Amino acid sequence: MNKWHRFILMTLLALALVAPTLGLSSGPPWDTSDTPPNQVITSGCTCHGGGVASKAVIVSISGVPQSYTVGETYNFTISLTTSDDAVEGGFLLWSYGVGTFNSDADGIRANANESTAISQSKVGNDWLVQWTAPGQDVGEVSFQLVGNAVDGSGLPDEGDAWNIVSFFIAAPGTATVSEGDELFLRTISVGDYESLFVAEVTAEEIEAEHQEELSAKYFDQGNLYYWSTFAILLIGAVFQREFYEKKYGGGPPHLDRSLALPQGIGRGVAALVMLYLTIYMYQHGWGNGWVGVVAMLFLWAAYGVYRTILQGKTPPEVLDLL
Repeated sequence: MNKWHRFILMTLLALALVAPTLGLSSGPPWDTSDTPPNQVITSGCTCHGGGVASKAVIVSISGVPQSYTVGETYNFTISLTTSDDAVEGGFLLWSYGVGTFNSDADGIRANANESTAISQSKVGNDWLVQWTAPGQDVGEVSFQLVGNAVDGSGLPDEGDAWNIVSFFIAAPGTATVSEGDELFLRTISVGDYESLFVAEVTAEEIEAEHQEELSAKYFDQGNLYYWSTFAILLIGAVFQREFYEKKYGGGPPHLDRSLALPQGIGRGVAALVMLYLTIYMYQHGWGNGWVGVVAMLFLWAAYGVYRTILQGKTPPEVLDLL
């Protein structure tokens, strides 16, 4: 065997191995082997997802009537949803040869091996399908729908998954409805919707989130305790000063009224401004920390007005008159 024969043989072997893994723009194949009933439409997609249906793939079809009207055309919408990394999808729908599908619709084509079944002509996750009911009452009509979602890697790996759903449309006039109700269109689906909202979280991510919560908690509580302690110490110091000043000093020192008047007016204006800001910030949802700081400034300014009044009323002493 010369080198060209070897090259051709290896190429054919590689194509034989790769071919099943490639996505088909003409839709999923009808058979997965030469031995029926190993068919995709009844057994699912054996070349993806380990040959097992996955609840993580939500396959749904909407616009399905409870019972069909002879000769009526219905618009079905086929949708694929998954929480995995799958970005492309395809489907295969069969009514067991009853009624007819419009295979000329955009993105739809008849299956190459079964003309009464349809699949997608381009990958996606949402398709509009038209099905026309048979021209006479043939009893209930059964349907089989397979949807697969792949990650586009070209390999049948863990990024690919599929699901399958069977349903039927009742014969004309056989659907049971309550008095006064009308037949309505249904949405039929298979899969676990909760899986769409479940994200895998590693132990490192859990620990990082825990540490972040702890740091935020200590930061908030640390600020709260710091400013609360500071306010308590400040108020305590003011009361201590007032007590010792009256008991041992006879009261606050004298302040001439020519000085007390402008000082009192200035401190009074500052107190009013701080009071206004405190009320404004509280009503507009500012944080408790900011409101508390401005409130403390208001109290400090108000205390200054009080001290100025006391000093202005204090009788002058000899040293004050010199």
